[in-house]
Amino acid sequence: MVYMKVAVIGGGAAGFFSAICVKENYPDADVTIFEKSNKLLSKVKISGGGRCNVTNGCTSISALSKAYPRGGKKLKKAFKEFNTVHTMRWFESRGVPLMTQDDGCVFPVSQDSQSIIDCFLSHAEKYNIKILKRTPVVGIKNLNDRIELELGKDSGVKMIFDKVIVATGGSPKLSGIDWLQRMGHKIETPVPSLFTFNMPDENVTELMGVVVEETITEIQSTKYISDGPLLITHWGMSGPSILKLSAFAARDLHDMDYTFKVRVNWINEKNNNVILEKLESFKKSHPKKKISNLKPSVIPNRLWTYLLHKKEIDPEKLWEDAGKKVMNKLVTVLSNDVYDVKGKTTFKEEFVTCGGVSLDSIDFNTMESRVCKNLYFAGEVLDIDAITGGYNFQGAWTTAYIAGRLQ
Repeated sequence: MVYMKVAVIGGGAAGFFSAICVKENYPDADVTIFEKSNKLLSKVKISGGGRCNVTNGCTSISALSKAYPRGGKKLKKAFKEFNTVHTMRWFESRGVPLMTQDDGCVFPVSQDSQSIIDCFLSHAEKYNIKILKRTPVVGIKNLNDRIELELGKDSGVKMIFDKVIVATGGSPKLSGIDWLQRMGHKIETPVPSLFTFNMPDENVTELMGVVVEETITEIQSTKYISDGPLLITHWGMSGPSILKLSAFAARDLHDMDYTFKVRVNWINEKNNNVILEKLESFKKSHPKKKISNLKPSVIPNRLWTYLLHKKEIDPEKLWEDAGKKVMNKLVTVLSNDVYDVKGKTTFKEEFVTCGGVSLDSIDFNTMESRVCKNLYFAGEVLDIDAITGGYNFQGAWTTAYIAGRLQ
């Protein structure tokens, strides 16, 4: 029997998961969750369009760690302790059946994030975890073997705990985590990650709703390259390929003030000779067909028409009349189509930050602070973030599981 007072700062995904893990590891612990707002698990509620993309079906630890632009190397070892397989087993054994989509995203069978929320709240009640809403932690003091928390903006209330887990989530502003910096933690300046690209000067937005399943996208004049489905929106471009690109290039795009050029390969083929051979095959097999009526099968009709107009190619022209100049234009627009990006938009209602408490300030074997004994971290407050697909929640579950051992 181990009695200890444990505070968890943050009533979100990582906060609840770590609090429950503490009680399962130390049934006699006195655990309190402090949430500054009046809402609990708000990000869980809206995740996945209200369905909660709880994790990903990827079971390869090597592949899993590559989904994290920041933190992947550290997580590789941590995933041996708690990974996607453990997550699915954790929820299903606690009464939340899950399903894995073809794209690897894992959701509750109920298709309702409330299933995850109810699981957390019921276990918090079962384990007598105290939950204090509208109770911000405004100060934290290291008392050698214990930690003092100052609560409320003007209340002056102070409480002492044996262990504290910080699970405050991602902070879009440095001011949200400056209290951790003042303690001596190294902080990586937060900047947005996972966002869509705004293209106010590009008329490609007239094709809103068009999806191209296999594209290659890259930020011009950088090393950043991505692939996957691309969605054209009324403001620019979105979809997994763009979101992945935004995640890996997050800090550099911030430094560019979100003004840059994105290069799109619409047919996921890097070899221009292969593209030209395909087009020459059209020309040879269907010489009397209009260029507008015969296209690479992966290109939606509306996009094909748009690309022809963009390159000033007459859609009424027959394939047999497509000379070298036209063929080169088609190869270029299919493999190297460039658009001006000016600004970004948050992906749905969710925001993910690149930055937070530097992993240099954390013992990743335990999630304990290197500058304050008995202080632990879990979730997005750390400089860990991922692409879409349930990976960000998996990072929260893994770090919260390890933090919840309080070792």
